[in-house]
Amino acid sequence: QVRLLESGGGSVQPGGSLRLSCVASGRGARNMIMGWFRQAPGKERVTVATINWNGATTFVQYALGDRFSISRANSENTVYLQMNKLKPEDTATYYCADLEGTGFKTDSTRFDYWGQGTQVTVSS
Repeated sequence: QVRLLESGGGSVQPGGSLRLSCVASGRGARNMIMGWFRQAPGKERVTVATINWNGATTFVQYALGDRFSISRANSENTVYLQMNKLKPEDTATYYCADLEGTGFKTDSTRFDYWGQGTQVTVSS
């Protein structure tokens, strides 16, 4: 059974940082494209960042600039999302998802398995 378990969410003040983790079990993270996505209340889910199977190729939503970065540790079946200089508009539920393959995707509709999400709230 494939499971993706996110952690690291919480409440933070504007300008703060959080690092989200997603541990993949069942089929692990190797040979998987992994991604982070977010959905704010009343808004559509959007892609935050994706990473290919070996970490050589990454995508981060352009609007996020260099505040966010994605990385992975295949030995630990884990993908990370480092979020710096957080803003109130970053408040959302953040989801981890994966897609089998050694290619690269950024479209959330292409991803197969999804975690339950972790809430990030940025507020003063």
